Amino acid sequence: MVAGELVQEHLRADAGAPDDITVGRKSPESEGAAEPTYGAEPTHRTWETDSERAPEPEKEKEAPADEREAMLPNGGGAEAEEKRLETRLSRRRFAVLAVFSLYSLVNAYQWIQYSIIANVFTQYYGVTYDKVDWLSIVYMVVYVPLIFPATWLLDRKGLRLTALLGAGLNCAGAWLKCASASPERFGVTVTAQVVCSVAQVFILGLPSRIASVWFGPREVSTACATAVLGNQLGTAIGFLLPPVLVPNTKNDTVLMGHNISVMFYGTAAVSTALLILTVIVIKDRPSIPPSHAQAVLPDSPPGDYSYKQSILNLIKNKAFVLLLITYGIMTGSFYSVSTLLSQMITACYENQELNAGRIGLTLVVAGMVGSILCGLWLDHTKTYKMTTLIVYTLSFLGMLVFTFTLDLDNIYLVFFTAGVLGFFMTGYLPLGFEFAVEITYPESEGTSSGLLNAFAQIFGIIFTLIQGKLTSVYSPLAGNLFLCGWIFLGILLTALIKSELKRHNVNMGANGNHLQALTTDCPGEKSNGVKLEPSFSFSHETSL
Repeated sequence: MVAGELVQEHLRADAGAPDDITVGRKSPESEGAAEPTYGAEPTHRTWETDSERAPEPEKEKEAPADEREAMLPNGGGAEAEEKRLETRLSRRRFAVLAVFSLYSLVNAYQWIQYSIIANVFTQYYGVTYDKVDWLSIVYMVVYVPLIFPATWLLDRKGLRLTALLGAGLNCAGAWLKCASASPERFGVTVTAQVVCSVAQVFILGLPSRIASVWFGPREVSTACATAVLGNQLGTAIGFLLPPVLVPNTKNDTVLMGHNISVMFYGTAAVSTALLILTVIVIKDRPSIPPSHAQAVLPDSPPGDYSYKQSILNLIKNKAFVLLLITYGIMTGSFYSVSTLLSQMITACYENQELNAGRIGLTLVVAGMVGSILCGLWLDHTKTYKMTTLIVYTLSFLGMLVFTFTLDLDNIYLVFFTAGVLGFFMTGYLPLGFEFAVEITYPESEGTSSGLLNAFAQIFGIIFTLIQGKLTSVYSPLAGNLFLCGWIFLGILLTALIKSELKRHNVNMGANGNHLQALTTDCPGEKSNGVKLEPSFSFSHETSL
């Protein structure tokens, strides 16, 4: 039994670890050339002995000052052109973030718009509740097999093409739904929802990529949280608008169909406008990188890049595997609660469809606030593991409170407990993205985010089906207790994650003028053309 853990950030893993960061690039021109090193030697203690360093002072003194922050991205010895590690923030980054967040919002809205008024769609299409639930579950089912080609496309073709596919498919699905507003066209609405779920595959993995490629080190976590916030806001609007636009007119199917058409056509119009903005605004990357962590990476995948090798590198990372499981448990629980919320509320409170949507809105809006606050906190402290563990624990406590207060015949208490649950459970989502990028750097952000989302969908499918069965056969209490047990397991696994802040270490080393870029053909553990020398220790948090 572990009584407790004090988690704190260390600037270095060991007291005597060197501050220099060595980043290697494999280049055909560099074969046989000497390895140039840039940056003044730190004045404090290093691993080298005095005798080993004795011949070097004259050479170091002769090095020009401007070489301290220079790098050779392609090698070539003395004949290669030197390029300074220049970084600059682009004003366009805010437009990119805004457009992505908005079309991600519409995609999330289309995910939940059926489930929150499931009783209306069962009457209109003449189907059972489980078939309406599958309109939500299909988002999770489609994501799992398609995430690998989607992340490959993001790595090979870049951000712009991936964003265009996401916005374009989202728009196509929205227009197809307009043709499904007829009681005998349930198959059409299923097809439209499948198209929207494919669009989601090209959306969910982009927040960490946009944050890393377009934003500086002091705002990257906040940017990622904001990008995730767009998806959460879409879920919130999906809880709020459908019950208002499509009230339960039991005895008037014609009016019900008209209301459904209004909802579908409005979504299609907004999706079209956002597709146009995506074409205009979103680019692969700024002309000048925003951070040193991006500056030392190649602008495009090197010739020896292997997507399969990137996946293998991530699977071999034990900390990332643990994070995959814990992120899947938490996010899968959120998906399950969101999908079944209307059924849980209406099972405990009759004729409260409108309040069920409002409770869902409260859950997600509180989570949006939690996401932003967690992002700001990470940018300020970089305490990834500590923050993740605390938020995970508070999510578990929130789920317990929500479970045991749901059937107390007090709808206002449910509003409060759902808000608390959402604040921590939804606030966890950007934490997982950013934590994954830190412990897997320099692997692609899209690949790590894609795997996280794949596990979230898998757990979401399993949890939704099991919790839905427990809720319908027994009670909402049984289904919620099932989730509580899994979230508690997630706390234990989170405590075992070893935190190595690799990306943060690169940025800190660059700011301290100890960043070195090496051209190397030396064998060693490589990450698709970028090699981080194992001779230094990463900044990390203590683990169990």
